[in-house]
Order: sequence, then C-alpha cells, then structure tokens
Amino acid sequence: MSTFTYPKPGIGNANSYLTSGIPFATASVEAPVLSSGEPATVSFPHVTKFITIKNTSTIDHSIRIGFSKNGILNGNYFLLAKDESFSGDLRIVDLFIINDGEDSGDTVSVVAGLTTIDRIELPTNWSGSAGVG
Repeated sequence: MSTFTYPKPGIGNANSYLTSGIPFATASVEAPVLSSGEPATVSFPHVTKFITIKNTSTIDHSIRIGFSKNGILNGNYFLLAKDESFSGDLRIVDLFIINDGEDSGDTVSVVAGLTTIDRIELPTNWSGSAGVG
C-alpha cells in the first residue's frame, strides 16, 4: 500500500486542498494602480486558514497586500515582487490588493483554505477580550 504525502494545505496550490478535503476558495485579481486610491478586495465567505498569495504579473511591479483598506493606503501592508509569493496561516475575511506601478495589468492569484467560522458570525464591535471561566 502506498501513501501520498502532501505539504501543509495552502503551501503550493489548490491541489493540496483537494487532497486534504479542506474547503477552499481561489481568486485571480487584477490589482488597480495606487493612484486610483481604490484597492481590489477579495472577500471570503468564511475566515481563512492557510493562504497562498502570488504576484502573477507579467510586468515587473510590486503588489501591495493588506488586511484593511486604510492600512494598504497608509503603510500597513507587505509587498510581493513579480513571481514572489507568500504562504501562511492567516485568519482573515478580507484581503486588499493594489499595484505600486503606474500601469494596470498586474495580477495576483490567491488560494485560501476556509474554516467553519462564517464571516457574518464575527461581531462588528468585538473588543478582543474574553471571559475566563
């Protein structure tokens, strides 16, 4: 009997999710130029688990990736150069993407595993504190 070993889901591509059985979402997004002031948004129906983001542009521009619209425009983001990717264990419901160049046409691919936590179950004014029992 042979066993198939696969990397941690999300480190690689959608096939790792298909093998693992973890629900996932994929997206290919064109990143608007920074001067437009409006980033592209990828919204997930559930909180994410492992996520892989890759700058798949044919143009040599950096892409800004952020977790809030305000943050991506005001310094709270990370950059992905052409063909560079990020893989990590992130718990997010929205991803904001913008192109640091002056030309449009830059794209980003996203593959994200999903938890069972529905985005509408998240309280809008959660303070981050929890009771101890």
